[in-house]
Amino acid sequence: MTSSFEFWDYFIFIAYAILILGVGLWVSRDKKGHQKNAEDYFLASKSLPWWAIGASLIAANISAEQFIGMSGSGFAVGLAIASYEWMAAITLIIVGKYFLPIFIEKGLYTIPEFVEQRYSTNLKTILAVFWIALYVFVNLASVLYLGSLALETIMGIPMIYGVIGLSLFAAAYSLYGGLSAVAWTDVIQVIFLVLGGLVTTYLALNTVSGGEGVMTGMKIVFDAVPEKFAMILDESNPEYKNLPGIGVLVGGLWVANLYYWGFNQYIIQRTLAAKSLKESQKGILMAAVLKLIIPVIVVVPGIAAYVMINDPSILGSLGDMGTNNPPSIGQADKAYPWLLQFLPTGLKGVAFAALTAAIVSSLASMLNSTSTIFTMDIYRQYINKNASDKTTVNVGRISAAVALIIACIMAPLLGGIDQAFQFIQEYTGLVSPGILAVFMLGLFWKKTTNKAAIIGALVSIPIALYFKVAPSGWSTNSFFVDVPFLDQMGYTALLTMLVIVIISLTQNKGEDDPKGIPITKGLFKTSPLFNIGAFAVMVIIAMLYALFWN
Repeated sequence: MTSSFEFWDYFIFIAYAILILGVGLWVSRDKKGHQKNAEDYFLASKSLPWWAIGASLIAANISAEQFIGMSGSGFAVGLAIASYEWMAAITLIIVGKYFLPIFIEKGLYTIPEFVEQRYSTNLKTILAVFWIALYVFVNLASVLYLGSLALETIMGIPMIYGVIGLSLFAAAYSLYGGLSAVAWTDVIQVIFLVLGGLVTTYLALNTVSGGEGVMTGMKIVFDAVPEKFAMILDESNPEYKNLPGIGVLVGGLWVANLYYWGFNQYIIQRTLAAKSLKESQKGILMAAVLKLIIPVIVVVPGIAAYVMINDPSILGSLGDMGTNNPPSIGQADKAYPWLLQFLPTGLKGVAFAALTAAIVSSLASMLNSTSTIFTMDIYRQYINKNASDKTTVNVGRISAAVALIIACIMAPLLGGIDQAFQFIQEYTGLVSPGILAVFMLGLFWKKTTNKAAIIGALVSIPIALYFKVAPSGWSTNSFFVDVPFLDQMGYTALLTMLVIVIISLTQNKGEDDPKGIPITKGLFKTSPLFNIGAFAVMVIIAMLYALFWN
């Protein structure tokens, strides 16, 4: 067991890279006599089966944010951070039952396209520009930064080279092949990231137990830090600001999850590429089931690393590797990369391939969705309305390349951010409540007007900023109310909805808006398989919360 890569580690990693690039380029090839069109490039010819959709949803979601950032939060916070994953499983079921039927019926390419059909071109453009900026400056840049941090910690590769290498890897197949290449390679990526993640969890728990196995290791970890297994934090916990107790279950986390899984282009795009609505819903259900096990591979290793670092006997048994760039409460995001160095030769290559798979699959998904929004909602709307299929596809490739270059420049500037997963959630949370309010009322309240939606979206940002730095009066002890950011998101969403409702009722005198969506009972009818699976997922989550409540 060494801290550096050996021949078999390099061999496994290179074989993985060749496999991904080979499959990506093979599925990207133009069929004989057929020129790739917009539907082929941006929606994979609407041919994805359920298992490819489910795998691609997880691969697009699980990235450096989870492997590095959520493991770091596991190190600092504990199992409570798993609420993001377990509540996401319930959110996926809601999206599959109530959102997808409307989106697929309308034949959408992009989420901004729905905004145009329901509201107006002006609002669509505002949100399209916002999403492009968010994907480039926050999502792409943060994934590149965290991925490069892992390369730097594990292999000593300077960050700038890591950023360039990861971006070129993702670009090599996704820019050419579009969503088809992204989705089909994601099936392979998910296998790597789940198996590699489980290997790391096994190694961490087995090390804690002194080689006596996973179950013994889990018992030792639980006995050593039972407070790290509390799902509902109380106000005395220093991490209460990030996960505010019962407010996690009834408050702003719903805003974060519904926005992310229901109205996020790079997530929802693969469900729009399904063969049918039923196929898409089965894929959503598969993703919900996989979500149940994600904390095992991204949160538990972080908790185990915390025990290892704080137990002198375990740390001493690790030799020099134990003191090689170790994590701390101030640098929690080093937890996962630090653990990888303890894997034996061969398995280290598998685990590193898993981490790279998570990073590259998310980069590829974000790139494809950024180019989709720019091409379909900006370029074809304002620059070239009559663009040919060849021109449309080429513009998609060029815009993705430009987005990647900008993100590469931004990524190193994120250095010094700890618990990056929390950072991303917090700053996305300034704008997601307003967008969620616009979509939820647009979908399910026919009286919502375009003017009200635009005002609501714009007003939501100062509301969110107010809660972030809200004056508490002239107390000498505290000038600002320190509202947990999840609570901020909940308050902002509710107040934005109130603004939209008041303006809509004033403008339309209580009448339905002409663009309101008619809701019929049959629209949300789902198959027995989906219903049974959804019920099972919710029962399991209820049991998990009951077991780890506090």
